[in-house]
Amino acid sequence: MKHSALNKIVLIGASTGGPGQIEKIIRSLGHLSDTTVIVAQHMSVDFIPSFVKRLQEQSLNPLLMAMDNSTIEAGTVYFCHGIATIKREGYELSFKVESSKEYKYNPDINSVFSSFVQFAKEIDILAVILTGIGDDGVKGCKQLAIAGARTITQNEESAIVDGMPSRARKEIPNIEISNIETIREKIEGFCS
Repeated sequence: MKHSALNKIVLIGASTGGPGQIEKIIRSLGHLSDTTVIVAQHMSVDFIPSFVKRLQEQSLNPLLMAMDNSTIEAGTVYFCHGIATIKREGYELSFKVESSKEYKYNPDINSVFSSFVQFAKEIDILAVILTGIGDDGVKGCKQLAIAGARTITQNEESAIVDGMPSRARKEIPNIEISNIETIREKIEGFCS
């Protein structure tokens, strides 16, 4: 049975080099009717609101910060911060957001991705790992892939920093590998 409110979700995780690539993706999205986009871009929590505000000027869709207890709506792009996870309340999904000094990344991509594994049979999920140092998001993306979600990462040539994509290519079964332009097109196709 499909979830009543959310049919399709795109999860995007990125670190170093990500803001410019995310901007291209957000700018290229048409009107999202039944798709939700959730972005986890490593960035100081102080800078995320101005980043979202700047992107809103170029987007056809509402862009919001993921706030604690806020309901996740279709047709919206959310930007995570802190330790953002997803919880179900009745037929709705909402964010649980907390700050933690134990996690070295803001936001923690693995937390976001892993919290969607339980919904992978009900909701079409596309999980995307973009440019970045380290391996944040790879564990959560692998869990999603095993649960049946579609996964994509960048090829070495288009990743500004090939840490996260390189680990994703090695560790995630059946992950699609594309350049950033093809990823953008695949996200558009998934959303339409």
